[in-house]
Amino acid sequence: MLTTTLDQGLQRYAIGEKVRTLRLRKKLGLVELGKHTGLSPALLSKIERGKLHPTLPTLLRIALVFNVGLEFFFAGAREKPACGIVRQAERLTFPDKPGTAAAQYRFQALDYTVPERKLNAYHAEFFAVPVGAVHRHAHPGAEFLYVLSGSLGVEIGEDQHVLDTGDSMYFDSSVPHGYRKTAGRVCRAIVITTG
Repeated sequence: MLTTTLDQGLQRYAIGEKVRTLRLRKKLGLVELGKHTGLSPALLSKIERGKLHPTLPTLLRIALVFNVGLEFFFAGAREKPACGIVRQAERLTFPDKPGTAAAQYRFQALDYTVPERKLNAYHAEFFAVPVGAVHRHAHPGAEFLYVLSGSLGVEIGEDQHVLDTGDSMYFDSSVPHGYRKTAGRVCRAIVITTG
């Protein structure tokens, strides 16, 4: 069962409508399409009505019948200008390292509904970590931080910085960097990355 957020994200692509359009253009019934794909007419009907999201192998079987690539089903999202809204209740929270008990921070993606975006925006909550135990990472591009609450320690290469509420920072994110809460009950920031 998909969450509401995932279901709405997949609905945006209107895969079922595209399958139905291709089928009607070829003047095929659901039974005929089922014979070509090896899929049941009932399953195909659910896909067309948006009641079921097909797996990629299932979608590929359908695409092969109509001689289109998988990109056909996902290209429509690019035809509209980049615009996306993420409601607070729809955001999912992830730890910095999945599967570990001691997360150094948790984050929520603020812009995941926009395909092919030029930056990534996150709301992050940071936890206290001993200075020598900060997990560092690097990625191409740049990073911008704006501290919403608390005090945030940022380690970049050999340098250490402390940002307080209202402070911001821009840096080259290809240099290994990490974060830790240094003061305050709660330390939260907006993090924007490019690249």
